[in-house]
Amino acid sequence: MTHTKETIKQQVQENNVEFILLEFTDMLGDTKNVELPIEELDMVLNNEAMFDSSSISGFSAIQESDMYLVPDLDTFLVLPSQIEEDRSVRFICDIYKPDGTPFEGDPRYILKRAMQEAEDMGYTVNVGPEPEFFLFKLNEDGYPISKMNDRGGYFDSSPKDKGDKVRRDIVRTLKKYGFEMEASHHEVAMGQHEINFRFDNMLKTADNIQTFKNVVKDIATNHDYHATFMPKPIAGENGSGMHCHLSLFKDGDSVFYDEDAEDGVSKTMKHFIAGILHHASAIAAITNPNVNSYKRLVPGYEAPVSVAWSHSNRSCMMRVPTTRGKGTRFEVRNPDPTANPYLTLAVLIQAGLEGIRNELDAGKAESRNLYEVEDDSVPTLPTNLKEAINALKKDEVLLNALGDHTSEQYICAKEEEWTEYSLIVSKWEIEKYMNK
Repeated sequence: MTHTKETIKQQVQENNVEFILLEFTDMLGDTKNVELPIEELDMVLNNEAMFDSSSISGFSAIQESDMYLVPDLDTFLVLPSQIEEDRSVRFICDIYKPDGTPFEGDPRYILKRAMQEAEDMGYTVNVGPEPEFFLFKLNEDGYPISKMNDRGGYFDSSPKDKGDKVRRDIVRTLKKYGFEMEASHHEVAMGQHEINFRFDNMLKTADNIQTFKNVVKDIATNHDYHATFMPKPIAGENGSGMHCHLSLFKDGDSVFYDEDAEDGVSKTMKHFIAGILHHASAIAAITNPNVNSYKRLVPGYEAPVSVAWSHSNRSCMMRVPTTRGKGTRFEVRNPDPTANPYLTLAVLIQAGLEGIRNELDAGKAESRNLYEVEDDSVPTLPTNLKEAINALKKDEVLLNALGDHTSEQYICAKEEEWTEYSLIVSKWEIEKYMNK
């Protein structure tokens, strides 16, 4: 929905709004917000809302900390509330520098820049994400404990699925946020759930992922559960992914579909796939951004390990679902829901466009179960965060996609995370080696 300053002011008045939430996302994918009284609406709409960015991960230094929160008017929303006196509105914001130029480290700006590159080539991109999450029980102090909310499995129903009421409340709330919902169900692991919403353009999808995660956590808390998007919270169980379905259009038609091709897949699509496969190791540093991410990317737990593509084979990093025509798309299966969605989509599109420009070869579609292939004929994703960051440091296409500022800040933050992890002596190590 398109909003103007006038329509926004009208809705604010009609809904007796008291507060304004200005939301943005930091480099690591965490949602931040600044709350203002409604009396500051004119100041907000005139792009004059300033904040101190020096303590925001990946933003600016203390000596150049002043930044502006510029609201995207199309993201305006009167937030659903059970309390009539507590009415708030939300804007998702872009970050601008005092000189009036976009801040190059703003993840939303980085995605917009990638979208512009696609547009310059005549393309528009749609994305459909599938973020998964776990529900854990809380103790008497309100902190999560290592007990799942149920013992259900894939597509189980009540009474095995004890999260159905939580999921329904999440769906109801997301509808109030303007989401078009598609399906919700219990996932494979105990206490694991998935709720799918309709695809959209890349920017709207990234915004929606952030809103989705916030709503899931809020509603879970209301039911006395803790929702986590941690990729692998339980050893021996499937982890949580965020598969991303991408489709590419030109003049309203799918450029991924070729009715004359035996498999219905165009050369353009295969070049795009090849671009992502070619940069897969570096992409993992963004799509699988933390130490725990790589505990999920292991054989035997339905997460991809092999850098390959297929038509229906889920052991590959990428697959092409059977739908053809305008629905022709591919699915990238390695991202997880802790990834910054703006950076994730930016690197995927930039790598894919590079594949189109250079007409890269994706090779043949894999039909083997690659979980059972023991030789090194198929390359694999990095096995840990350090390997992924090392690959990113050498990948000029992805470094350019992120920009100098974010590349430097991100690599530094992740190298510190790896060092911190490497210094930890785990319980497993104590039990394994203490009595040697």
